[in-house]
Amino acid sequence: MDSMGNAGLGARRNEDIALDLLKFVAGVANVGRATAPSTGFTASAAPKPDEHVTELLALYSRCLKAVEGKGADK
Repeated sequence: MDSMGNAGLGARRNEDIALDLLKFVAGVANVGRATAPSTGFTASAAPKPDEHVTELLALYSRCLKAVEGKGADK
């Protein structure tokens, strides 16, 4: 009952925080964006959509574990 009362006070679920972390990491690391060729470099083949989804789900899983404090070293 207490958790329901705190929900309206700005408390956020771990899943919501992990999703925000995923958005941040994906944006910084350019995950999910097509690579554009630059001078001297050729773009690698674009990942298939299902590979992209698998990569994002794995990243979300890692973000959720980090938020919950269940890192690899614990």
